[in-house]
Amino acid sequence: MDKEFPWQDDEIVFAEESHEEAEITDTEKWKIIISDDDTEIHKVTKMVLANTIYKGKGVEFLDAYSGIDTINIIKKHPDAALLLLDVVMEEDDTGLKIIHTIREDLKNNLIRIIIRTGQPGEAPEKRVILDYDINDYKEKTELTSQKLFSTIISSLRTYDSLRAFDHNQKGIEQILVASNLIISLNSVNHFLKEMLNQIKKLFTININAADCSISGFIAMYEADTYSIVYGLGRYRENDQINVNELISGFNTILLPNTFYFNHNICLGKFYNFSGSHFLIFITKENTISDAEKKLLNILSTNIVSAYNKLFLNNEIENTQKEIFFRLGEVVETRSNETGNHVKRIAEYCYLLGIKYGLDYEEVEILKQAAPMHDIGKVGILDAILNKPGPLSKKEFEIMKRHAIIGYDIFKNSERRILKAAAIIALQHHEHYDGKGYPFGLSGEEIHIFGRITCLADVFDALGSTRIYKKAWNLNAILDYIKANRGTMFDPVLVDIFFNNIDEIIKIRQSLMDSLSN
Repeated sequence: MDKEFPWQDDEIVFAEESHEEAEITDTEKWKIIISDDDTEIHKVTKMVLANTIYKGKGVEFLDAYSGIDTINIIKKHPDAALLLLDVVMEEDDTGLKIIHTIREDLKNNLIRIIIRTGQPGEAPEKRVILDYDINDYKEKTELTSQKLFSTIISSLRTYDSLRAFDHNQKGIEQILVASNLIISLNSVNHFLKEMLNQIKKLFTININAADCSISGFIAMYEADTYSIVYGLGRYRENDQINVNELISGFNTILLPNTFYFNHNICLGKFYNFSGSHFLIFITKENTISDAEKKLLNILSTNIVSAYNKLFLNNEIENTQKEIFFRLGEVVETRSNETGNHVKRIAEYCYLLGIKYGLDYEEVEILKQAAPMHDIGKVGILDAILNKPGPLSKKEFEIMKRHAIIGYDIFKNSERRILKAAAIIALQHHEHYDGKGYPFGLSGEEIHIFGRITCLADVFDALGSTRIYKKAWNLNAILDYIKANRGTMFDPVLVDIFFNNIDEIIKIRQSLMDSLSN
């Protein structure tokens, strides 16, 4: 034993490094894999290194006695810092095969690999150093306890530096991904949810980080209180959380649009141009590192930019929506109808579009464009538009022109909403059986926007008083729609309409006006 393990007789002396040999302050430990088929090697190595502390963290040993054991342990513990590797185990070159698997197959370039061999003739140092990606080569006979300790500390220092560099590189890459993503979002809810996910990813870049160690939430500030929008970990079920109380001790020290850090807590308030703001609150099981703080502070700048962009986009979008409604109302006012007609049409179309299976973006476009369905009536004479009795055949032919006029108003636009408005204006009087106007389209030749708006418009128009007619009662309207299933109306849409009739009626009642029944 003395000859094979000479360090056993040496006194174990640990070098004094005041900044490194402090008390253990973190539950995380440096993982060291001992890969050797000799149990005594495992026993003595652990005895010598058991009290090793570097940067306030102790060591955890993982034992492997074969090549298969070693690879399985590394797969299970990709955050292992160091591998003490014997070359000759079940085969003369087992250790060399392990190195190749780690570096080439598992793509683990962080773990430090130290070869310890009692048979240097099987793997000469010069050849191994040149041909294999290892970090040190030691013959077992030269390793005293002090030399082993020095080798371990040197390797841990290198691993820690490489890990920090790797973390920062991945962090910057993640910030670029996160910034591009959040800047591209057009919904406040999507923005807030993705913001929380991206912050979580920054905290879990390290391969040893566990999802369960991250908890937090994003809360919007409205009416003098915070309401949690999205939560992670223990804040996922957020009904009982009093956010105002939770952050009360931080309010006086929080600066706008930046993160505040306190051990394992990350907290920030982010404002847009209008003064509205949201709160980000994150906790970790361990202390937030300086590297993580730097990455989050970089991200905070992009959060502010994205939030302001979102606010401005929403302002533009809301202004655009209001303009569309106002234009629709102008047409309705000319024909002595009320503005609520176009609002109801928009809501009916939105509901039918959702139930039909259109995606979110499509139904939003439909909802905004539908109020413009009769915009072509601006080109129809008042004498025809407001005639109290039935139209003559000639007058009706003139009235039908409003579909073409409406289409011509929007047809050259490159905006998706206005393109949709052009289609709706042109096709909302086409019938499923091909007997509508202006072109006698049938079935799915008629765009889904046109088919939906046709049903919504007829339902609402029949229930509204017009200068040329009285409002129908609800039962008569429903009977009419049933009778025209597959002729005037898309039968699938009629079925959807009746399957959701309670919601349809609720919309009708919520936007009722004096000209409606």
